[in-house]
Amino acid sequence: MIFYFTGTGNSMYAAQKISQFNNDKIISIAEEMKKIETLEYDLEKNEIIGFVYPVYAWGPPKLVLDFINRMRLHNYKDHYVFSIATCGENIGNTMDVLQKALKHKEIILNSGFSITMPNNYIIVGDVDSQELEKEKLLKAEERLQVINQILKQRKKDVFEVQKGFIPGFLTKVINPLFNTFGAHSKKFYATDECTSCGLCEKVCCTGNITVDRKPVWGSNCTQCLACIHRCPVQAIQYGKRTINKGRYKHPDLS
Repeated sequence: MIFYFTGTGNSMYAAQKISQFNNDKIISIAEEMKKIETLEYDLEKNEIIGFVYPVYAWGPPKLVLDFINRMRLHNYKDHYVFSIATCGENIGNTMDVLQKALKHKEIILNSGFSITMPNNYIIVGDVDSQELEKEKLLKAEERLQVINQILKQRKKDVFEVQKGFIPGFLTKVINPLFNTFGAHSKKFYATDECTSCGLCEKVCCTGNITVDRKPVWGSNCTQCLACIHRCPVQAIQYGKRTINKGRYKHPDLS
């Protein structure tokens, strides 16, 4: 059973590759979190449990941590648990944060991995060049093949992650600042190029967008940027920071 969260498709792609190789079902965290009932899941014997998600400011998305807090795994007993964090470059102490959240639920994280994939956080920086994007996607495919073999063998205590420079500072200081002051929708808007197609409303991970001629954003934003990147006419912007910047979604994302 693989739980995944994605905005532009990188983590969904990784989850699908793991699912196909290990013959496991995948579950969208975003869709599950829209439910009001308790999130309960029955585990089969020897079923692996995975959490696949992008890194937001050197930490797991708050939505993923909230999901772990809400979920209940029935029949959990010595099941193999892994985590994959997709990132543009490095993840800080993201894996430690996820491990702590699981520990609160009495779940042991056996192995964890990071995978470098094309950048999509254009509020800071820009998308990668086409050449670098292709290179990252190719290396990600190769990386997933290695990870699949590790998961197949149920290897424990394998933590292959790129933490980067001063990971403790990045995760303990920058990440809380992002969650408090950065993860909001105040600066999102649609230009006159908007066609009112409603796609942004459909792809919003938290149901935070409603379209009435133009999209209107609520207060429940994770800054996954799915609305910006998946707008077919590039009509959505975030203040002045995303103007004249590229857009990205994983090639396999429909």
